[in-house]
Amino acid sequence: MKLNVNGTTHEVSAPDDMPLLWVLRDLLGLTGTKYGCGMAQCGACTVLVGDDAVRSCTLPVSAVADQRITTIEGLAQNQKLHVVQQAWIDADVVQCGYCQSGQVMTTVALLRATPKPTDADIDAALAGNICRCGTYQRIRAAVHLAAKSGEKS
Repeated sequence: MKLNVNGTTHEVSAPDDMPLLWVLRDLLGLTGTKYGCGMAQCGACTVLVGDDAVRSCTLPVSAVADQRITTIEGLAQNQKLHVVQQAWIDADVVQCGYCQSGQVMTTVALLRATPKPTDADIDAALAGNICRCGTYQRIRAAVHLAAKSGEKS
């Protein structure tokens, strides 16, 4: 089947029920998307399908054929970080970093839908993304920073 990942069409040979996560990681070598729980509960495997944040660990690859898929590797454009990635750095969010690609991808989807989110919007959107290091206050600060930076660009 054909997959559009990060703006490039890939022909992959995978069973229809293979989770998108494993196609991305094992067949395409895009390891920025992480395996966390395998049950769509933790958010580490979040990618964008269209503009929607989805959990790739339980999503069959056949469900996304011919759709636009964006992974953490596809956010930066022309050697410039995405505004959310830059906000993560500026707010010094990351400790271990394992959950961060999923947190960033969920935030990108949130800001596309709600360009000026409140704390409640942020908490609701990111509620299913677990950070074992507990950097939730810095994550929230980074989301606000990205929203402000997005206004300028």
